[in-house]
Amino acid sequence: MEPPISISTLSPASVICPTCHQPVLPSYYFCPNCGAKLHSAPLLTTRAAQAKLYAHSIILPMLAFFTASKWHGWQYFKSSDPKTKQIGLIACILVTLSTVLLVWYTIIWTQQEIQSQVNSINADMSAAG
Repeated sequence: MEPPISISTLSPASVICPTCHQPVLPSYYFCPNCGAKLHSAPLLTTRAAQAKLYAHSIILPMLAFFTASKWHGWQYFKSSDPKTKQIGLIACILVTLSTVLLVWYTIIWTQQEIQSQVNSINADMSAAG
């Protein structure tokens, strides 16, 4: 745990916690006094974080829309950092492409199953008749 901040150690660039109104350093993500969230931590841009996001975008396309809080592609895309924004753009493209492919494959598979059933019915009717 960090020691309490004394006002004398704060720089003029310090900010005030909106919850408890105590001075905090601008680099803090949480207020050390009350624990309030001051601002969000930057999104990870490591290769592992990118791979996880891209895999989620490809493997779970429809689920990504339903669990938007778990899929961080949109947060990456809305970022002001160019590298993070590019990662988000790639994730959005991947989730869109995988969704289109999934829908296309589902339609093709459904049509083939319907045609198979129709052919089966027609074969049964011509054998009976």
